[in-house]
Amino acid sequence: MRTGGGRPPRAADMKKDVRILLVGEPRVGKTSLIMSLVSEEFPEEVPPRAEEITIPADVTPERVPTHIVDYSGNEYSLVGEANVICIVYAVNNKHSIDKVGVTFFHYSWFQWSTSKVDPQLPLILVGNKSDLVEYSSMETILPIMNQYTEIETCVECSAKNLKNISELFYYAQKAVLHPTGPLYCPEEKEMKPACIKALTRIFKISDQDNDGTLNDAELNFFQRICFNTPLAPQALEDVKNVVRKHISDGVADSGLTLKGFLFLHTLFIQRGRHETTWTVLRRFGYDDDLDLTPEYLFPLLKIPPDCTTELNHHAYLFLQSTFDKHDLDRDCALSPDELKDLFKVFPYIPWGPDVNNTVCTNERGWITYQGFLSQWTLTTYLDVQRCLEYLGYLGYSILTEQESQASAITVTRDKKIDLQKKQTQRNVFRCNVIGMKSCGKSGVLQALLGRNLMRQKKIREDHKSYYAINTVYVYGQEKYLLLHDISESEFLTEAEIICDVVCLVYDVSNPKSFEYCARIFKQHFMDSRIPCLIIAAKSDLHEVKQEYSISPTDFCRKHKMPPPQAFTCNTADAPSRDIFVKLTTMAMYPEDHYRDRLSRDMGHTDRIENLRKIWVFLKTAFHARLRCMCTCNRCTFCICQNFLNSDLLQSVKNKIFTAVLNRHVTQADLKSSTFWLRASFGATVFAVLGFAMYKALLKQR
Repeated sequence: MRTGGGRPPRAADMKKDVRILLVGEPRVGKTSLIMSLVSEEFPEEVPPRAEEITIPADVTPERVPTHIVDYSGNEYSLVGEANVICIVYAVNNKHSIDKVGVTFFHYSWFQWSTSKVDPQLPLILVGNKSDLVEYSSMETILPIMNQYTEIETCVECSAKNLKNISELFYYAQKAVLHPTGPLYCPEEKEMKPACIKALTRIFKISDQDNDGTLNDAELNFFQRICFNTPLAPQALEDVKNVVRKHISDGVADSGLTLKGFLFLHTLFIQRGRHETTWTVLRRFGYDDDLDLTPEYLFPLLKIPPDCTTELNHHAYLFLQSTFDKHDLDRDCALSPDELKDLFKVFPYIPWGPDVNNTVCTNERGWITYQGFLSQWTLTTYLDVQRCLEYLGYLGYSILTEQESQASAITVTRDKKIDLQKKQTQRNVFRCNVIGMKSCGKSGVLQALLGRNLMRQKKIREDHKSYYAINTVYVYGQEKYLLLHDISESEFLTEAEIICDVVCLVYDVSNPKSFEYCARIFKQHFMDSRIPCLIIAAKSDLHEVKQEYSISPTDFCRKHKMPPPQAFTCNTADAPSRDIFVKLTTMAMYPEDHYRDRLSRDMGHTDRIENLRKIWVFLKTAFHARLRCMCTCNRCTFCICQNFLNSDLLQSVKNKIFTAVLNRHVTQADLKSSTFWLRASFGATVFAVLGFAMYKALLKQR
C-alpha cells in the first residue's frame, strides 16, 4: 500500500485533461500561434483553421493531456467544451484591441443564455504580433482586465519569432489546473472566505500540539507531506522573516501563527504562484470548488456479508493523540469548549447531546478518554462510512501518512468462520436489549456506563440514547460491549434480530412483563444459535408472580438457558457489572452456549439411560452369588426378586429418578469433583443398603 508520504498530489489528479480554445477577430494570428507551437517555427503558409492539436501528458509540465482548439465561425459548442479561453488580439491593430471587449460581451451573453459554460471559466488575453511593434499594449489592455475579473492574465507574444509561445500555453494550462477565481478576489486584494476556511482547517490539522503556532518540526512535516521536500533551517528562518517584515503578529514564540500562514498564501497568489496554494489544498482533499472530494472522505472499503467493522490499533493511537491534543487541562475529559475546538475542522458538529448518555462521562457530564474511544468504536461498528468521513475531517491519512483513512478500519471475518473455529477475533460485540416499555431497559444501558438510578434520573428525555457502549474485561481481554435498546413491537425486524447476544429484560414488579420476553424468544430466538440471557430487572422491588403459564425460572430450565439474572440499578454506588461480563462471554463463545443447550437436551436422555443401567446392575448385584434359579417363591432368590419387583420399591425407584432428572445440572457441575463425589457416595450407600437387606433375608431363610 502506497503511503501519502510519496509524491505530492498533482493537478492531474484532479483533471483528466485540459481543453484550450483560441478565439478572436480574423487575421490576428490564432492559427499561427498553434502552428508555431507544434512545429517550433513560423509557418510560411497558414491554413484558414488549424485542426485540433493534442499534446501528450508526458511532455506537459503538469503531466496532463492538453487539447488546443482553433475557433472559427459560430461553433458555440466549442465554448461549452473548453476549460480555458484565450482571447487573441494583434498588438499592432487597435481595432482588434477594441474588439476584445466585444468578444468578452459575446462570451458573457453566451454564458448567460446557456448552462453549458462554467461560470468560473478562466480567460487569458493574448497580444500576438509583438514583433511588429516596439511598444507594449499593456497600458491599453489594463482597463479591460480591471473591468472583467474572469481574466487571469495577459501575455504578449509573437508567432513569427516564437516569443512567449510556450509560456502562453503554460499559463493557459495553469489557469485551468490552478485557477485564481476560487482563491482570490482581485478587487478586495485578499483571499476569498472559502479559501480562508480551507486553509484554516489545514493549519489546525498541521498544528499537532494545538498551541496556535506551527513550530519548525510541524512546518517541516507540512512541507514534506505537501511537497515531498523538507525545508533547510535557514529557509525556515527566511520564511519567518518575510512574515515578520509584513505583519507584526505573524510569528509568535518562533512559530508561524494562523495569520502568518494565511499571509504567506496570499503572497503566493499575488505573485502568481497559485500552484503552491493549490498543491496544499489538493493534498488535504480539496477540489476546484474548495469542497472536500468524495474520494477523500469516502475511500473504497469492501465489507462482505456477516462481517463487522472495527478500528485497528493505529486508529486508536491516532484518536488517543487527537484526544490529548485537545485535552488542554489534562483532566482526561473533554469539556464543551475543548470538544468544540476539536470539531472546528468539521463542517458541522457531528455529536449531539445524546452522545453523553451513550458513553462514559465524568461527574460533570464531560466525555472521558474511555468514552471518546467508545463513541468512535460505536460509529465504526454502526456506520463505517460516517467514521471514514470523520477521520477525513481530522486529517487521518495525512498525519499518519497513509493512502486513505480506510487503513484505519479492520473488517472482521465471517461470523460462520468464528463458529467453525470456536474462537473469534472480534473486539466489539452487539447485544440487543429487548423488553416491554418501562421494564428497565434504559437502566440496563446506563448501568453499563456505571450510572445508578440517581444519576439516571438527571437525564433529560430529549437527550436519551438507544445505545450504550463500554469496555468489559473477559478472561483478561478488553472487549467492547454495545447495547442497543430495541423498541417494543409485536414482531422484530430482521435488522433488530441481528446481534451477537440477546438480553431479554422483564420487570419483577410487573406481572405482565415476562410474557413479552417469552413470546419474542419463541418467535425469533428459540431455534437460533444466538445466545440469550433473561434479566429480572428492578430486583430491589417486591417480586410478583408473572402472568404466564410457567415461571421465568422454569421457562429458562425448559429452554435450556441460564436462570434469570437478578439486576437493579438502585444502588448507592455503580451497579454491578456481572451481567455485562456474562453477556460478553456468551457473545464471545456462542458455540459453547449452543453446545450447552444441546448437552442439556442430550444429557436428559443420557441420565435416564445411565440410571436404568445402574438399576439393572444393582438388581443383578443383589443375587449375583445366588445359585438357585427356581421360581418357587420360597427361596432367597425368589424372595429378593419379588422384593425388587414390588410396587413399593418401584415407587422408590421412580422418585429417585425424578429427583435426579429434575435437578438442574450445569456444565460446571459436570466438571466438579464434588458433584461426582456426592454421586459416587450415594450409589455406594444404595448398594450397601441393598446388600444388607439381602443378608437379612438370607439369615431369615
